[in-house]
Amino acid sequence: MSSPIIICYTGIVEKAIKELKTEGRNAAAVFVTSPTYHGICSNLTEISKLCQSYNIPLIVDEAHGAHLGFHPNTPCSALQQGADLAVQSTHKVLCSLSQSSMLHMSGDLVHRERICKCLQTLQSTSPSYLLLASLDAARAQLSESPETIFNKAMELAVDMKTLINKIPGISVLDFPSFSSFPAFDPLRITIGVWQLGLTGYEADDILIQDFGVISELTGSRSVTLAVNIGNCREHVVRLVSGFKHLSETFSLNQGMRGHRLDDIDCSPFDDINMSLSPREAFFASKRKVSFKESVGEICGELITPFPPGIPVLIPGEVITERALNYLLQLRSRGADITGVADPLLSSIVVCNT
Repeated sequence: MSSPIIICYTGIVEKAIKELKTEGRNAAAVFVTSPTYHGICSNLTEISKLCQSYNIPLIVDEAHGAHLGFHPNTPCSALQQGADLAVQSTHKVLCSLSQSSMLHMSGDLVHRERICKCLQTLQSTSPSYLLLASLDAARAQLSESPETIFNKAMELAVDMKTLINKIPGISVLDFPSFSSFPAFDPLRITIGVWQLGLTGYEADDILIQDFGVISELTGSRSVTLAVNIGNCREHVVRLVSGFKHLSETFSLNQGMRGHRLDDIDCSPFDDINMSLSPREAFFASKRKVSFKESVGEICGELITPFPPGIPVLIPGEVITERALNYLLQLRSRGADITGVADPLLSSIVVCNT
C-alpha cells in the first residue's frame, strides 16, 4: 500500500493490551514507529506512562529520528519521553555511513545483559570498523554544538515551506493543518502535487532529471523531502525552482497523461487472508502463473512497490483482485515493484497446494 501516515494513540495501545489479557495472554512489549517516514510522531510520553503502569517495555523504531531532541523546535527523542529501547538509523538524518545505526537503552525494565546476549546471537563477529568509526564521527559532530548544529537546517526548512506554499497547485503537509498530530518533525516536508494532475512518481522524475533534486520518499500523490545539516541555500533555490516549473508546466487538474488520481485506493487492506505461514510458503514448491490467473492462489514471493517499500503481498498470503489492481495502478504511475521474479508483473510466483 502507499506509505501510511500512522499516529499511535495511547488508547489504541491500551486497547491492544487489554484484548490480549482477555485472551489469557500478556503483552511482552509495545513497539511503536515514531517518527513516521513523513515525520509524524506519536505521543510517546503518554504511551510510556501506560507501559510503565503495566510493567511492559516500550520499544521505539526511531529510524528517522536520530536528530530529535537536538533543537528546541524538534520533538523530544524517544528516550527523553521514557522509552526503554530506541533504534535509530544514524545514517538517515545524521552524517554516518549507510547501514550504520544505534541502539539506545534507558531505565532498568530491560536487562542490559540480555540485550547483549541477543546482539551476540545476531551480530557478526567481524564488524565493519569503517561503519563504527562513522558512527563515532557523527556523535562527535553533534557533541561539538548540540544546541545549535541544526539551526541552519531549521531556517532552510522554514524558508522552503514558505516559498513552496506560495506556488499554485502545490500543497505542503504542515502541523497547523493537522491539529490531531501529537508532534511533527519540521525537517520533513511532504509536498502534494495531485492538484496538478501529477503523481509523486512523475514529479520526482522531473525534479531529479531537470533540477537534481532527490526526494526522500515518493508516493502516488506527493513527495517527501528530508532537510539536514548538509543542505544549503542553493538547494532551496533549486528545489523551489523545480516546483515552480511543475506548477507552470502542468495546469491544475490536468496531468502529463491525462489520468485521474482519484482511482488510487490508498486505504489499508482489510481483507488479508494468510493460507500458509511465510516459512511454510518459503519452503513450498512453486510455479509461475500469469498475473491475471493468480487471483485466489497463494503468493510465493514478496511483492513490494518501491518506494515506499511496504509489501502489498507476502509469501503465504492469498492473492486478491484488489491487491493486483493496486499493484497495476502504482506501476502505471511510475513505482518500481521489487521482490518479484518478474518486475513487469506479467507473471507471479505462487505456491503449489
